[in-house]
Amino acid sequence: MLNIVLFGPPGAGKGTQSQKLIQRYGLVHLSTGDLLRSQIAQGTELGLKAKKLMDAGELVPDAVVIGMIESQLAGNKQAAGFIFDGFPRTIPQAQALDELMQRYDTGISCMIALEVTEDELVTRLLERGKTSGRPDDQNEEKIRKRVTVYNTETAQVAGYYAQQDKFHSIYGIGPIDDIFGQLCGIIDRHQPATVIDGSKAADEVKA
Repeated sequence: MLNIVLFGPPGAGKGTQSQKLIQRYGLVHLSTGDLLRSQIAQGTELGLKAKKLMDAGELVPDAVVIGMIESQLAGNKQAAGFIFDGFPRTIPQAQALDELMQRYDTGISCMIALEVTEDELVTRLLERGKTSGRPDDQNEEKIRKRVTVYNTETAQVAGYYAQQDKFHSIYGIGPIDDIFGQLCGIIDRHQPATVIDGSKAADEVKA
């Protein structure tokens, strides 16, 4: 499997690049926020446990989040791989994810962080805030706080993956396709020989 951890501060373009990578490599997108909302909506045991904690104003424990990720791994055994969106955020989460993936005879191929200057992020998010309706995209103080939290979290996890020679960073300012090309260049060096381009796979199926 080709399993990628893609990190980027708010406004770095991570969502745009994630969708392009998913299409190219045929990956399954795993966002912990989306997983939580989905499990709660479905009324699963993990979802009910998470909702109870969230309603009480408490953080969802790592074990619950890992459990949700495991359900996705179990349900997508034929997938070419996964792209982890903003997870793991701490070293214990990264360790737990490694242990989980080992049980499925796979592992994280690489972690890539999109690096964008704080002033550029503020500019982008304030502009996005004009149409997104999100209050945290319309307040510069809140934006800078989110960036600080991201930088603190990423520094720890980046070091963890750097020790495994899996961490890479890309300057996230410039044409979208140029940044995408750099991402693909890194990923192609890490992907297993058995993984083929998702677009090529689709063409082969049609043939």
